[in-house]
Amino acid sequence: MQNTQDTDTSQAARGGGPGPLARPEPYVSDFNRPVVAEFRANGGRVGGMFEGGDLLLLTTVGARSGRETTSPLGYVRADGRLFVIASAGGSDRHPAWYHNLLAHPMVRVELGTEEFSAVAVPAEGEDRDRLFAEAVRVAPGYGDYQAGTDRVLPVVVLEPAVAGDGPGAEEAAANLAEKLVQVHRWLRGHLRRIREETDAYLADRDGRAAREGEVPAPGLSLQLRQHCLAFCESLRFHHDGEEQMLFPSLAERYPHLAGTLERLSEQHREVDRIREGIQALLAEVATADPAAFRADLERMSRELEAHLDEEEAGLLPLLAEVPLPG
Repeated sequence: MQNTQDTDTSQAARGGGPGPLARPEPYVSDFNRPVVAEFRANGGRVGGMFEGGDLLLLTTVGARSGRETTSPLGYVRADGRLFVIASAGGSDRHPAWYHNLLAHPMVRVELGTEEFSAVAVPAEGEDRDRLFAEAVRVAPGYGDYQAGTDRVLPVVVLEPAVAGDGPGAEEAAANLAEKLVQVHRWLRGHLRRIREETDAYLADRDGRAAREGEVPAPGLSLQLRQHCLAFCESLRFHHDGEEQMLFPSLAERYPHLAGTLERLSEQHREVDRIREGIQALLAEVATADPAAFRADLERMSRELEAHLDEEEAGLLPLLAEVPLPG
């Protein structure tokens, strides 16, 4: 996915090329293959059963397989938000792509001639109901699908992960040092926003419980879960890229960095242990312990900030000598 791949500085250190982190082409079912081909050949316009409809291509990462899959889906816009309905034609089961984005919130969207990364966030409560009503107003078939199943059809908001957010939104980096700074700025900014979102969510939860004279309920919102998992996936991809490509390349070029690189690798392992704990906690969002989540998030923030500072101090002068491939 773009957002995670944008956080990889390792390919540049090796002079480009696909590298061991490159993914195979996304899977497209036999039924969808001609639709996807026509969409891409005609700037998002297709004929047949989809003619005249609002269609996008959504690429998700398999919940179990880890393989990317591209699916054509109808979309709706409302209140400046882009969303899709996990209708599966009114089936009693969620579509596979919905299970995929719950496990891996970072998705890829193709809309007309535009292509961008997004975080997929299922809407909840009144927000979900309002968006679904708008979808039914625009495309009444969604109402028929809902009437034919006891399953509540999920409404998934696709939040762009760029638009001033990601490394791709900044000026092009001239060398690997500038690219690393961009990646670190992105990581710091997103982690800060997740902490702010956590504080706001817990303050609202505790306030409602106090007004009603109840003990605050366990659990976290799907929005907070998806944002945090998206960050964790991007962080893991970045660390994997450094460990598998960047650090070995630097060790070969600059033998005197051996001690520095070993310390940075140990810091990766510590941050990743905390990250894995957070991801395990988020697996059951309805029963997740908010206090444990906040404590782990604060701990990861401290460890990651210290790591990023040391990495910049130890590597930036040398990485400034490594141009990015044209």
